Amino acid sequence: MIKKDVIIIGAGAAGLMCAIKAGKRGRKVLVMDHAAKTGQKIRVSGGGKCNFTNINVGPEHYISQNRHFCKSALSRFTPGDFISLLKKHSIKYHEKEMGQLFCSEGSGAIINMIKKECAEAGVDILSECRISGINRQDLFEIKTNNGTFLCGSLVIATGGLSYASLGATGFGHRIAEKFGLRVTDLKPALVPLTFNREDIASFSELSGVSVRAKVSCNKKGFYGDMLFTHRGLSGPVVLQISSYWNNGDAIHIDLLPDIDIYSDLIEKRQSRIEMRNLLARHFPKRFINKWCEMYVSSKPMCRYTDKEIEDIVECLKNWEIKPAGTEGYSTAEATLGGVDTDGLSSKTMEAKKVQGLYFIGEVLDVTGQLGGYNLQWAWSSGYAAGQFV
Repeated sequence: MIKKDVIIIGAGAAGLMCAIKAGKRGRKVLVMDHAAKTGQKIRVSGGGKCNFTNINVGPEHYISQNRHFCKSALSRFTPGDFISLLKKHSIKYHEKEMGQLFCSEGSGAIINMIKKECAEAGVDILSECRISGINRQDLFEIKTNNGTFLCGSLVIATGGLSYASLGATGFGHRIAEKFGLRVTDLKPALVPLTFNREDIASFSELSGVSVRAKVSCNKKGFYGDMLFTHRGLSGPVVLQISSYWNNGDAIHIDLLPDIDIYSDLIEKRQSRIEMRNLLARHFPKRFINKWCEMYVSSKPMCRYTDKEIEDIVECLKNWEIKPAGTEGYSTAEATLGGVDTDGLSSKTMEAKKVQGLYFIGEVLDVTGQLGGYNLQWAWSSGYAAGQFV
């Protein structure tokens, strides 16, 4: 048997950050992961560019049954703290829209930086490690294909169910339940929405077309690019709203959120320009041709009644679609729900009823919006636990 002070299951952003902090405190740390390479989700973040954080991080950007839980960890390891780490390693980064920060050198630079920090902290990483059982007496006992390991502090950093292609499983949730912790309802988050059969037939020819829109559901709204796919809707704004959408809900789409289209149409009221051609000034041609075919009897502006114009504006500003579902965990970027935070200390991430057992990162019921928030939660929660394991 091999004994360590701390064993962390999961070599992702949260697990590795926890390992670095614990190792720098002089703790003997081992990180286990079933994958051959570390940091797989870091590698695919931001399309390989690694959207490592957001300068606007705050608790309002997270979904949880306990909306206050994330505050402590986020305040102790901030976006500025991670930026300081990048500067230490001379890694360049840049800001995109809405405060999103990306690594200019690609995600590989972030992974290499984290691995260097782990090495400096004396952290051991065991890849391709398959766990067959976890038990606890005085110490935690972890049985693996590489032998049996003992530790006083066990950290679960296994992530959620998203990115199944990278080996994501419900292992962390099962461990929580084994030790008496509750797991909240789970569902895919930051995921494309799918059309019902009728809408697929209507909109399939728009696959690849993108429009700027505001999409709302359940009193939450986001503005950005909406992309038509062969199955439904995607794009940043749809991924955002998917976290707030429930089966049976309709989404409401404002196709012209920044334009007073009613005044624009009234101004052209006496002209002979076709409605389709007037609206084409604001949209891709393929989109507006199809949209008018379905919702507007296009004719010269001078032939519309006041009521017809009002109805067209209402449809443009409050277009309602009822999705059939989502594309599921195979394309989801995050998992909504997880280990119930009521059973954990927000300061240490330790289970209140199981001394020495910690949960960090996406395995918890803390889900960030799109834009670097989930990686920041991983860094922050990992750092928080690393102070105490």
